[in-house]
Amino acid sequence: MERKVSNPDGRDPMTLTKCQPTSRFNEHGLIYERFKIPISFGGFVLLFMDGPRQGNSLDSDRDTKQLSKPLANAVRTLEAAASEQNPDALFLLAEMNFYGNFSHPRNYKEAFRRYKELASFNGNSSAQHMLGFMYATGIGDAVQRDQAKSLMYHTFAAKGGDIRSEMTVAYRHHAGIGTSRDCNEAVIYYKKVADKAIQYARSGPPGGLTLPKEAFRIADEDGGVYGDGASFTSSGSNSNKHSPSSDQNAAFDDLVEYLDLMARKRDSKASFSLGRLYYEGNRNLKRSYKTASKYFMSVAREYWSPDGNVISDDSIGKGKLAATAAAYIGRMYLRAEGVEQNFQKAWGWFKLGMSMGEPFCQYELGLMYLLGLGVEKNPVLASEYFKAAAKQDWAAAQVQLGKLFLDQGDLNAAVSYFELGFRHGHVEAIYHLAEINNNGVGRERSCGHAAAYYKLVAEKTEALHSSWEEANNAYEEGDLETALVGYMMAAEQGYEMAQSNVAYILDEQKSIISLDALLPWKSKRASILKNAILSLVYWTRSAKQSNIDSMVKMGDYYLSGYGTDVDLEKAATCYQSAAEMHQSAQAAWNLGWMHENGIGVEQDYHLAMRYYTQALETNSESYLPVKLSLTKLRFRNWWNTITRGNVNPIHPEPETEETPTWSQWVAKFLENERELNRQAEHDDTGSRYDDPMPGGDDYYDEIDEGTLETLVIVALAGALAFLVYYRQQRQQNHRRATTEQRRRQELNQAGGAQAPAPVANEPPLPERQADGGFFPPPGDPNFDAWRAGGIGH
Repeated sequence: MERKVSNPDGRDPMTLTKCQPTSRFNEHGLIYERFKIPISFGGFVLLFMDGPRQGNSLDSDRDTKQLSKPLANAVRTLEAAASEQNPDALFLLAEMNFYGNFSHPRNYKEAFRRYKELASFNGNSSAQHMLGFMYATGIGDAVQRDQAKSLMYHTFAAKGGDIRSEMTVAYRHHAGIGTSRDCNEAVIYYKKVADKAIQYARSGPPGGLTLPKEAFRIADEDGGVYGDGASFTSSGSNSNKHSPSSDQNAAFDDLVEYLDLMARKRDSKASFSLGRLYYEGNRNLKRSYKTASKYFMSVAREYWSPDGNVISDDSIGKGKLAATAAAYIGRMYLRAEGVEQNFQKAWGWFKLGMSMGEPFCQYELGLMYLLGLGVEKNPVLASEYFKAAAKQDWAAAQVQLGKLFLDQGDLNAAVSYFELGFRHGHVEAIYHLAEINNNGVGRERSCGHAAAYYKLVAEKTEALHSSWEEANNAYEEGDLETALVGYMMAAEQGYEMAQSNVAYILDEQKSIISLDALLPWKSKRASILKNAILSLVYWTRSAKQSNIDSMVKMGDYYLSGYGTDVDLEKAATCYQSAAEMHQSAQAAWNLGWMHENGIGVEQDYHLAMRYYTQALETNSESYLPVKLSLTKLRFRNWWNTITRGNVNPIHPEPETEETPTWSQWVAKFLENERELNRQAEHDDTGSRYDDPMPGGDDYYDEIDEGTLETLVIVALAGALAFLVYYRQQRQQNHRRATTEQRRRQELNQAGGAQAPAPVANEPPLPERQADGGFFPPPGDPNFDAWRAGGIGH
């Protein structure tokens, strides 16, 4: 296979035979250097045919494995070229020592020396990027960590156009790493990455490239940092609540096998689910357009005949599934995914699905008319299709409408549609909102929001600049060292998930009692995987990006002095934040334990009981440890009481406030309304996106709907009271008329005479209310029925 190699330094690319991929290459051809070195054929075969060395059980710099003869010859050839300042030889030697490519043992110190030599020689931006990375992490003890030098080298590389360093510099200015926080500088560099990212996303087939998501937290596969049920990500409201017969705990391969079995039994839902799985692909299933097309076609043929007539009953929703399947089939013909591009067939499938009102088909037809794909361009008709799809909350259609309104100068309508698309995470919607906030179009410029939006756009195009795919593959193969390096590179670019992954791999405090040292078959961890200081650094960065378990981990490190000096006050602060702001049961229990024992905080049995109880309320799965802790706490409280100890004992909670009267409630409601008005007047723009973002700026402001809900409840209660009153009045009038009619009949039967005609304005009977009243008075014929609960209730 041949791959074109591009070079950021402006030199002409050359064709490089590639048989073994390295972490420097990705599937999109983004190569940073070319290699043009006079090497013997044997050395060339060895370098480019051998795979990288696997393993993480020994220290990389202590690997005494000698080079094979062909590799040694190739290295000597490269070193000879490097001694003559050949930049390609310098770069290749540095890469071989850093990544362990081509069966060459890793040697980070030698890699650092070669990168520095190359950067000093011609300002190579890729070498500068690697120097910045090595100064930032101190990986392999090749150099002492120095954040200032790291920022300097990354800045040079970013000026040279290295997109990885552009993103790294943006994040460092955004978070204040190695420099003071500077939102404007962060926006400058994030915009450079976002511009390249959106250009990349728009390239490719009609509708743009599909952006696969490789980023994930490796700890989540184990139930979180603290395990299933104890971590925030797998407990409380985040836990998987499912029935025993569900497939929540099923392995992915078993799920695919089950769906395939059901699809063979002509189950349309199973066939459609398999089609989507193969069309989108994921880490566990390779994308296959042909297989997806087969399943989608089977769903469509179950509902339509070849001539487009409906042949199936739609009582179980087959029509909706068939319409969506038709949209996917048409999309594959439109974009030439697994089939030859055919606009006529695409149009036919979209029309078929649109007969069922499918928004996917409406959007794709609008795209065809907008771009003139197989049909005559018709922006007006395209906008009609987009509107129909947007009404059904189709994000891509909403973004297209936003772009059309933006072209027409209707900024308010455009922003509304972009915000709708943003709710679905559409990358173009986010990019346009970033541009609007950065340039202050139609509103005051918001640097915080612009930086946040640009960061989101940059992080959505992982394949353009990140090492996620290589790191994930290495982790699944058990090569922790290679995985660590890949996750570190993504972490330095600001990916929170990568930061938590690095910290999790470096973390050696996963269990209080570890048996690894006692098990002979357990291999020793490489020294590069033993770095408590670096682990704490990445736990901290992850926590600053709102990772709850990382915040609790920070508290653990400060509590035990792991990777830092013991700081009980900081530990309590971390737990307090995680427990109260984010409702972590683990953090609440830790706070209870600290208050019970007076560690880092004042000893207080009552507060300890509160936090233990909060842990149970947050996560019902913590029942046993909380109950055991409460039992021990009550015993200690009893002993403290009888010995007259100085610890604040457990005491009854103060009574809750009395229910306010109607006048008090109205007064409080009016006061709250005035406060809301004052806040609205204080707001500069009234936009929900005007608050600063997290880490120095807050990102989103939650809308308080309490007042509206209160008014609705009051209105409903009033309507209900009126209906009850009206019903009772109707019943009383009916009973009164029935009683009067019965009395007249009795008089007619007894006297045989006609009842006297009623006199106008006849006065009411004694002890009877003039209008019947809401309640009948004593002596009224209806009084006994009312007292017994009413008739007909």
